[in-house]
Amino acid sequence: MRSKQHVVEEYLVACARLGDRKAVAGLAAVRGPALLRHAMRLLGNRDDAHDAVQEAWIEIIRGLRTLRDDRAFAAWAYRIVTRRAARIVAANIERRRHIDDAATLEDAAGAGTASMSTETDAVRRAISALPPPQAAAISLFYLEDMSVAEVAIALDVPPGTVKTRLMHARSKLTKALKGDHDE
Repeated sequence: MRSKQHVVEEYLVACARLGDRKAVAGLAAVRGPALLRHAMRLLGNRDDAHDAVQEAWIEIIRGLRTLRDDRAFAAWAYRIVTRRAARIVAANIERRRHIDDAATLEDAAGAGTASMSTETDAVRRAISALPPPQAAAISLFYLEDMSVAEVAIALDVPPGTVKTRLMHARSKLTKALKGDHDE
């Protein structure tokens, strides 16, 4: 059974495919924040994530007419964002290393001074510490409520790879969260 959000999104996709500009804007409002979160997880940098999502929306709007199944929109859009993010990473690999190093130092400094006592903060920290492919898989599966097949499409990898990433991510999250709890 599809949720109300999925039905609305499917309707907006159908209208947008017919050239309805308001439907395109509605689609961006409904799906845009989730695509941005996904890009942020992949890139770790807000500016790069915005760039990836903006470029992806151009491709999404142009390609809507070729989308055969309105229900596949979310996974298809995530896949486009994933590819755009990969292009940005490939083009800025040296810059990315510096950003990751700075982010790691900032996280380490912030963890020592900030009081992060809620379970939600602990889970978010643990997810952000995962390798990007695992963080993306676990976030899409649990936070965006996508199936393994949809995550596979979104990340442009086989379903078996998604299952493996989920398995390793769950294991690392369990260890990280158990470690936080024990301390």
